[in-house]
Amino acid sequence: MKLRQIAGSLAAATGVVAATNAALAWRADELAPPLDGTNNTYQWRGFDIAYTEAGDPDDQDVVLLHGLNAAGSSFEFRNVFDALAADHHVIAPDLPGFGRSDRPPIEYAASHYTTFVADFLADAAEDPMVVASSHSGAYATAAAADTDSVSELVLVCPTTAGFSGTRPLVGALVRTPVVGTALFNVATSKRAIRYFNADHGYHDESVVTEDVVEYHWRTAHQPGARFAAASFFAGALDVDMDLGAELAALDLPVTVVWGQEATISPVADGRDIADAAGARLVVLEESDVQPHVERPEAFLRDAVEPSATVEGGEDVKHATDGA
Repeated sequence: MKLRQIAGSLAAATGVVAATNAALAWRADELAPPLDGTNNTYQWRGFDIAYTEAGDPDDQDVVLLHGLNAAGSSFEFRNVFDALAADHHVIAPDLPGFGRSDRPPIEYAASHYTTFVADFLADAAEDPMVVASSHSGAYATAAAADTDSVSELVLVCPTTAGFSGTRPLVGALVRTPVVGTALFNVATSKRAIRYFNADHGYHDESVVTEDVVEYHWRTAHQPGARFAAASFFAGALDVDMDLGAELAALDLPVTVVWGQEATISPVADGRDIADAAGARLVVLEESDVQPHVERPEAFLRDAVEPSATVEGGEDVKHATDGA
């Protein structure tokens, strides 16, 4: 009798969790376009890849590649997209498994992203400047090494690994239908999003507005959102490369951008990469790992616009919007 009662309780609890998961997915509704511009779709290996473009197609192409996290999307470039589009043809995709792009229940790997970035740059842009953050900095570096479709790299706190080591059991757990969905929902609750953004996303907590939290929450609660995130948590999206050495081998301008207040990836990491690559380092004050969000004017002025004309190795330090 006790076993039957325990089984019944477990079944009831599972039903409650499943119902809660379904209710959250229903509340998230369809994700709105992340940026102002024309919304298009790129067909890639069975995926529908959503991207936004704006600006004159005759101007220089600039491709914006967002970083990876549970709520990653091209919404990351909301504070610089319109300004860039005034003088450039700007193209910002949602990477496979993120944003408004398809999110099938597969085990994502770093090779998916390095291949996607190379294909997208070759098909959707012409000799673009590529602005890439976090893991996408490594993907863009790999693409630039394998193709001649990149004219310049601007890398924002680039990294090859999100965590130390691999965690396949974590990824497997997050992929499970009921428990994994529930755990992912807890990790991407609005409270959790506020905490992670304020703790190690942004130096200025006022950047984390309710609109930002809402968009991140909706992004993380789209159908299939947990699968790419599960691979990220498992370390499967990390890239096995010496980033500084790979950048040094490229025959194109490279700018590395860092937030002065970054803690998870401190400025010393940026200095090491820039020194190894012979690249220019731009450090923006009062910002964390997303200085393009917190200090958009300084980012555009000091990291993007002059980067093609500044000699490699010359640094711009401690820039602020008023500098």
